[in-house]
Amino acid sequence: MIYTVTFNPSLDYYVKVNSLKSGIVNRTTDERLTMGGKGLNVSLALNELGDENKAFAFVAGFTGKFIKERAISLGLNCHFINVSGQNRINVKIKSNIETDINGSGANVFQKDVDKLAHKLKALLKAGDWLIVSGSVPSTLKDSAYADLLKHININESVKTVIDASGNLLTETLKYKPFLIKPNIYEMCEIFGLKTVPDIEGVFAYARKFREMGARNVIVSMGSSGAAMVTETEQALYVRAARGQLINSVGAGDSLIAGFIHEFISTGSYFSALNFGAAAGSACAFTKNIATREQIASVEKIML
Repeated sequence: MIYTVTFNPSLDYYVKVNSLKSGIVNRTTDERLTMGGKGLNVSLALNELGDENKAFAFVAGFTGKFIKERAISLGLNCHFINVSGQNRINVKIKSNIETDINGSGANVFQKDVDKLAHKLKALLKAGDWLIVSGSVPSTLKDSAYADLLKHININESVKTVIDASGNLLTETLKYKPFLIKPNIYEMCEIFGLKTVPDIEGVFAYARKFREMGARNVIVSMGSSGAAMVTETEQALYVRAARGQLINSVGAGDSLIAGFIHEFISTGSYFSALNFGAAAGSACAFTKNIATREQIASVEKIML
């Protein structure tokens, strides 16, 4: 079974403004409301690929009600935990440049994390996947993901995937996650890099993540593709497909879902990375999570 965990889901409000100007009233030309949160996006992408999964998330308030209703309507197998406060509202402005304004999130406390850990510990078995991704509400410490893994008493028989930034990611490395997926900017921030390195530099810093405990590392680089260093000492690179960027939200989550889908099927790191990159690119070319057919179409032009 594949389990996804979203600590900080959101109600995402997308607005399109032809030419955003500060200091005046701007009018939208298009707008839509949807459910957000990296783990939930992974679950949506896995559903599109036909992979059974269970989505865990913390929900609160009227925004949490919207998120739960939308998740159910989209066919997710939801295991949501109610907390206090309300889930965040993220504003995504599409104009001459993309501008995001993200809220802080619901009131999630250690007792809520302990409840989640108890549920997961009762479910997880050898061979299962656990994907923990995204940010955490401001009520939690940077050790929140590491604390979750500690409470579960996670071991290498469960393939843990962590997609986070900063200390939230690095604190988990002592638990030897099967895969981490920082993007290029998150990698640069963690290692204090002022400029983006070339591909050999990316491999070098990915190996540093391995030295810190990660078994496999994917560094997503947007339109520049994705690089991976594996526990079998492979250094892999795949380019991104070329196409019109419609919406970058969910592309990294789709990469993770595509990787897991293909890795379960083939056991090949390169095939999984290539299919994951195709899934990420296909997502970027659509308003929503890409369908299996859209991913297959993009994969053809990558080969």
